Amino acid sequence: MSTAIMPLMAEAADETLMQRYARGDAAAFDELYRRHELKVWRFIRRSVGNRASADELMQEVWFSVARQAPRYVRTARFTTWLFTLARHRVIDAHRMRRPHDSIDETRTHAPQIAEQLSTSPAENPASQLQASQEREALIGAVQRLPDEQREAFLLQAEGELSVAEIAKATGVNFETAKSRLRYARAALKTMLQEFA
Repeated sequence: MSTAIMPLMAEAADETLMQRYARGDAAAFDELYRRHELKVWRFIRRSVGNRASADELMQEVWFSVARQAPRYVRTARFTTWLFTLARHRVIDAHRMRRPHDSIDETRTHAPQIAEQLSTSPAENPASQLQASQEREALIGAVQRLPDEQREAFLLQAEGELSVAEIAKATGVNFETAKSRLRYARAALKTMLQEFA
């Protein structure tokens, strides 16, 4: 790709890139994927708790983006639409898996909420151990949240969605989405108080 095109891609809004892709501009899709790949994958991974399933669902989400491009209508921010697609794939995966999983099996898959965080190699071993313990505690605490609260929390933490966008993505009203986030944060604060 020429350097003259790169600044145009960087400045283009996601919605504009999606419309360009719908008209056949493959580079626009590549740019959308580059911008959102990691956030979407982390949301899925932390929702399903299994790397292989997350990889498969990630492909399904982006295939859906490609398939729905000609019908894409800018009624919401692109990221809200994208994370709604991802959420639907996660729900479908849970529905398909639920009859086959025992309660114990589903609880043993702890999502890697802090996977992208790393400690500096310059830190001393005690600091590295504490940071590792804090990450593991956060992972466990997020996993213990009720499904609706965990979903709202991950949509905001990973998808960077606003409360209104979370409400739209999950099909609930603004106050319900706001309450789920508030309860999730309160529960996490309680569960993680030893690290405060």
